[in-house]
Amino acid sequence: MKWYMAKIVYQIICGEADHNSQFDEQLRLIHAENNIHAFHKARNIGKQEEDCFLNYVNKPVQWKFIDVSEIHLLDVLSDGAEVYSKIYEDERPDIYIRSIRVKAAHLLASGSYQATGLN
Repeated sequence: MKWYMAKIVYQIICGEADHNSQFDEQLRLIHAENNIHAFHKARNIGKQEEDCFLNYVNKPVQWKFIDVSEIHLLDVLSDGAEVYSKIYEDERPDIYIRSIRVKAAHLLASGSYQATGLN
């Protein structure tokens, strides 16, 4: 058995879908015999985790499984191994860099909060 990373894609449909299309791309670890087995396991997960519920204004929200768009074999599981990479382009790099630093500060602060046992 080997470890794979699968990208599972859902479409998020709120109410009458009179909004910009939203998609959730999830990266999942899959333990499988080969890439076809990993694909089918990921697809089953995607189908099983489809959901429909009412949001805070009592409108239906549907997480509709689209499909599995990527399967990657994870050759070596070791500390610091790269599992995923995506090139991101932005016309305003200063805003992007600032948002990354804000997220990092939040992670650090919440991690420090949890480490103190105050949660």
